[in-house]
Amino acid sequence: MKTQPPMPILTGPPQSRNPWPMRLVLAGIVLLALVTIYLSNQYLTARFTESTRNRAELRQTLYSGNIITELQRNSIVPLLLGRDQTFITALNTGDHTATSARLIEYRDDIGAASFLLLDKDGRAVGATERNLIGTLHPNAAYTVEALRANDTVFTVERQENGVILFAYSRKITFDNRTIGIIVVMVDLHKFERGWQGISDAVLITDSEGQVILATEPRWRNRTVDEALQTESVPSAIQRALRATSDWSFPPPDAYIEGQAVMRSDARIPFQGWRITTFTAFSSVRDQVNGALALVIMGFAMLLAGTFWILTRRAQVQSTAALAESAELRQLNRRLRQEIAEREKAEKSLQVAEQSLEQSSKLAALGEMSASVSHELNQPLAAMKTYLAGAKLLLQRARPDEALSSFKRIDDLINRMGSITRQLKSYARKGDEAFETYDIRESVSAALSMMEPQLKQREVTITRSLPTDPVMVRADRLRLEQVFVNLFRNAIEATAHVDDPRLDLILSDGETATLMVRDNGHGIDHLDSLFEPFYTTKAPGDGIGLGLAISSGIVNDLGGRLTARNGTTGGAVFEVRLPIDGAEAVAAE
Repeated sequence: MKTQPPMPILTGPPQSRNPWPMRLVLAGIVLLALVTIYLSNQYLTARFTESTRNRAELRQTLYSGNIITELQRNSIVPLLLGRDQTFITALNTGDHTATSARLIEYRDDIGAASFLLLDKDGRAVGATERNLIGTLHPNAAYTVEALRANDTVFTVERQENGVILFAYSRKITFDNRTIGIIVVMVDLHKFERGWQGISDAVLITDSEGQVILATEPRWRNRTVDEALQTESVPSAIQRALRATSDWSFPPPDAYIEGQAVMRSDARIPFQGWRITTFTAFSSVRDQVNGALALVIMGFAMLLAGTFWILTRRAQVQSTAALAESAELRQLNRRLRQEIAEREKAEKSLQVAEQSLEQSSKLAALGEMSASVSHELNQPLAAMKTYLAGAKLLLQRARPDEALSSFKRIDDLINRMGSITRQLKSYARKGDEAFETYDIRESVSAALSMMEPQLKQREVTITRSLPTDPVMVRADRLRLEQVFVNLFRNAIEATAHVDDPRLDLILSDGETATLMVRDNGHGIDHLDSLFEPFYTTKAPGDGIGLGLAISSGIVNDLGGRLTARNGTTGGAVFEVRLPIDGAEAVAAE
């Protein structure tokens, strides 16, 4: 639009024009606008109020119909369940093992809230909720009314916690005598939960005028008037604002939390129930104000303001587009930088992986060498002891006993050969060396290996072993190696104890568990106990690989090696191995 025509008017001298016609025109426009707004407000208010009331009544009819449908759907269920031969037989025989399962099947098929089967004394013998089985209900309304009537009865029971129970009940008869009562709980509170998402306030009253269902839980067990008075008294300012906002509307039917609402009442064709809904006028106010805003905008002809808004919106969009473009450019720079960093990190990772692989190879070689030294140390020490004993026996002309020592030395040589063969085949993680045997044999063999050390010191050893075999599937040689290491550590831990003691307790259950308990000084650092090269011994007495190797062996056998400090002192080691399944079944 061109702006030249108004310019002379704005810049011309005031006395050259008579301002009154313009003022009269403006006053006429303002007066016409006020009259039009007033009449439009009256018309639109009446129209939208009636439309809102009609929709509220329609929703009210829908709510009422849903409740009636739910009640009718559940009313026939007690009659059907009362004829079920499963329940009749159970009530006559007293065998209710299948009663609850049968009720749960009915509940899933019918979709009711819950079922309850009572005997003639009111004790729950079957229920869809297991925690109700065995409870007593002789004074419950559904029990009393069902025993009085010959048909299905509906009861409403108010509990002390404010919860209201709705139930259909019917007595079950057999040979003209009452043997039980079937109770069907009706979940009408699900409608309350469904009403939480609507804008209306809904409440349902019984024949006595008490609220039994409502969108506001605090309204239950009150009359409608009492429910409406539960709000706090509004202040003078709130009353003034409320009066101002309602000046153009019909007198409200009620106020809920300070908000004007229209009220609709209807009868529910069931035991004198009534449904009441309260719909806020806010929707009417919004619709009327929206229409009046259009009328005002039409009279005002705010074209300049509209053009300004459009221009302003275009400027905002342009600014937003520029900002978004700048953000995209910055994001692209970050992405390129991140890609470069990732490529650099991948190259560094490849180098690190190569270095780690080489380090792993070197560590494996070192661990293998240390393992060979550690595992061969025990048989060599034992052989040295047996040779010394055999020499002494030969000097005393006791060749038979010396021959026995030579036999033990031969066994140790065979064991050293087995160890070297096992270390050679370490890379082949197979189960060719596994066998099923009695773990008690490994305990005895390990103690026999420790015999030379036990003769050097006086150590009390107590063994608690089951009388029956404890069968496991494991590598006998490697398991004995673990036991020898644990026994030796336990004996060494009691070196400074006046009365050294070693307890060996073997138990079987889901696992075969050997407990090795000593009365030594205990373990100071449990977290580092199974780490390689960790030792508390003096330099030259050990390299700290025994427990690490033992833990690895037990893990390879499918078990677990744990350690802890005993409650009365000392250390406790436990070796847990799975019981051989096939042998356990055969033993049974």
